[in-house]
This record gives sequence, C-alpha cells and structure tokens, in this order.
Amino acid sequence: MLKKCVQVLAVTGLIVASSSLCVNAAGADIQKQIDGIMGALPKFAVPMREVGDRFQNMYFAAEGGNWALASYMSKYMDKAMNPAKVTKPKEYPDWKAFYEGDFSPVNKAIAAEDMAAFTKAYTAVITSCNECHVAMGYGFIQLKKLAAPVDQGIEYKLSSKAADVPK
Repeated sequence: MLKKCVQVLAVTGLIVASSSLCVNAAGADIQKQIDGIMGALPKFAVPMREVGDRFQNMYFAAEGGNWALASYMSKYMDKAMNPAKVTKPKEYPDWKAFYEGDFSPVNKAIAAEDMAAFTKAYTAVITSCNECHVAMGYGFIQLKKLAAPVDQGIEYKLSSKAADVPK
C-alpha cells in the first residue's frame, strides 16, 4: 500500500511539475509576444509628429471657417497620443495635462467659432509647446506656425460648424 501511495504521489508530482513547466513556458511565450507588441508601438516621437501636423492643419481650418475640421483635428490630435499611455506611462500624464490645461482655450475658441480667441490661444500653445520641449531636453524642437497647411489635400475653406463633428 505504501508503495502504491509513493507511486501516486510521484505521478502527481510529475503532473504538477510538468503543468508548471507548461504554464511557465506559455507565460514566457506570452511575455515575449507582449514585449514584441510593446516594441512595435510608437513611443512619443511618432504620435507627436501626427500631433504637430494636425495642430498646423487646425489653424488653416479655423482661418478658412471650417470649424468642424478644426475640431476634428484637435480631437484626433489628442487621440494620436493614446499609444503613449502604454509605451510612455510616465510621460503621458504630461501630455494629458497639457491637452486638458494649456490647450483648453484653443478648444473653447473652436467651439465658440471665435477666430480672434483661437489665434490668441493657438499662439500661446506654440509658446507652451516650445517651453515643454526645452524642459524635457528637446529644446532643438521648436514649433512655429507654418505658412501653409501640412496636408494640401484637404479643403480648409469649407464653411462648417464645430458641432458638426460626429461624436
């Protein structure tokens, strides 16, 4: 009887050990996949490039009376930074604070369709961006308002309301 108990315990131990190895192997494989995905996601520079392009286009949309396009550019400028929630979790709160704080007057001016307020807020944001770049060690990146929109394939002078953007 004792011999049978020892055999059962030995077999049980082997099963537990092998299942643990499978779980660890699967866990390592899953971690490798997660690391691969994390490595492929854009960090801050790639989304920031989209942010910059949308920011520039936003001005020309507002200037042209295409307030829906200006609002759309702002909305997706913010969403472009979503990968940074995962890839740069320490830096993302800085972006969120900027968009909800310093950038807020731009969004309010778009919603009000007020070009004078928009221009003032937009110009202040350029200063804020440049100060942030310096503070983060990227002082060599200095934003300026372009003479023409980045994307020439959009009609900026299409009359629209800021509220026209689908939710």
